[in-house]
Amino acid sequence: MKRKWLWVAAFILFLGVLLAACGGADEDVSTEEGGKAENGSDDGAQEGEKPDFMSMLTGGTSGTYYPLGGEMASIISNDTGIQTDAVSSNASADNAVALQEEEAELAFVQTDVISHAVEGINVFEGKPIDNVLALGSLYPETIQIVTTADSGVESVEDLEGKTVSVGAPGSGTYVNAEQILEIHGLAMDDIHAENLDFGESTGGIQDGNIDAAFITAGTPTGAVEGLQASADVHIVPIEEDKIEEMIEEYPYYAEDTIPEGTYGLEEDVQTVAVMAMLAVTDNLSEDVVYDITKAIYENAGTISHARGDSITTDIALDGIGIDLHPGAEKYFEEAGVLE
Repeated sequence: MKRKWLWVAAFILFLGVLLAACGGADEDVSTEEGGKAENGSDDGAQEGEKPDFMSMLTGGTSGTYYPLGGEMASIISNDTGIQTDAVSSNASADNAVALQEEEAELAFVQTDVISHAVEGINVFEGKPIDNVLALGSLYPETIQIVTTADSGVESVEDLEGKTVSVGAPGSGTYVNAEQILEIHGLAMDDIHAENLDFGESTGGIQDGNIDAAFITAGTPTGAVEGLQASADVHIVPIEEDKIEEMIEEYPYYAEDTIPEGTYGLEEDVQTVAVMAMLAVTDNLSEDVVYDITKAIYENAGTISHARGDSITTDIALDGIGIDLHPGAEKYFEEAGVLE
């Protein structure tokens, strides 16, 4: 009888040890697989977790963002191993909102628009975006006031009372149009404003439904080249004193020139520009953004789009008014752009 009780006691002791071991294993798994350390940080992002897929928001298919973004997405896919797709969109302002809502990981934006988004001003009034960081500037985006030679529109002031496209809803072009009109003593109420994308704008000029269009994009812009096939394109110049006034009021603008020969122009046209840049969500790891930044700036020479030549580390920080992602910062430090 005594031997029987010894066996029972030994069996109970064995079970206790086994259950304790299992309980300890469960605690280890929950700590390692829960995704968050005790301090609340995301271990995956800290250690360079690599996504399988990323979306890059661009702009309308007839602008510069979309075709250029397609080539850049291919470079990222090939160099980083992360499948990246370029997606058409309504451009800058909508892209900033989509990044905030984590509908994409990367996006083309104008430097002025993303600054407004982070500050919570203009169309972002009271709704600041707090999860977006800069990767780098790409090229100047020229503000082109497009019309035809027989429209009678020779100056910005001539737009008064005219039917004018001021950009797709949510686009940075609208803000540019508003600010240029303001500097010339006009407001949106002084024109018949139409919210059209680039292709619709040049189509409307061709059909005679609109008189002029604001188009903010790298030159040459596909939609304007399309108009050139059926009309004599005229770009309305901005006078030097107005350019100086704009830059003083809005420092993210820079003087720019559309060269003679572009769209068949017979002489250079003076205007202003902002910068096109790439923004990313802050939940991408430092390693991933470093790899993306390196891929873009070290392979820009393989881009066939005309704007590929502009993508260099020399201008990568121009016009940026928001914080750099740590991964981009690391790359630019290694490249000697940041000290």
